[in-house]
Amino acid sequence: QVQLVESGGGLVQAGGSLRLSCAASGRTFSTYTMGWFRQAPGKEREFVAAVSWSGGSKYYADSVKGRFTISRDNAKNTVYLQMNSLKPEDTAVYYCAAGRYFSRSSVGYDYWGQGTQVTVSS
Repeated sequence: QVQLVESGGGLVQAGGSLRLSCAASGRTFSTYTMGWFRQAPGKEREFVAAVSWSGGSKYYADSVKGRFTISRDNAKNTVYLQMNSLKPEDTAVYYCAAGRYFSRSSVGYDYWGQGTQVTVSS
């Protein structure tokens, strides 16, 4: 069982930066692939980024590649999403998720956080 708690969301102007954190409970955190997803009002939840259990492999959606960076610290049971050059279209609730294998689909993840709101003003 893994429990996930996101933090770091907020309101930022276009072009600004935010860093999201996701703290995990449980001794098996380091065995999970960790992902970030987002969901804007009226839209489906979409993949943003993921990192393998070791941190050695990282995956990004095309829409955030070059602007967002995912990382993890297994000693702290935490995964991060550094978001730079934010755009209004990045506005969404951001969720972290834990799964046994990498997937761009939300169904591939077993555990989810409650989400944190990111709002980018133009």
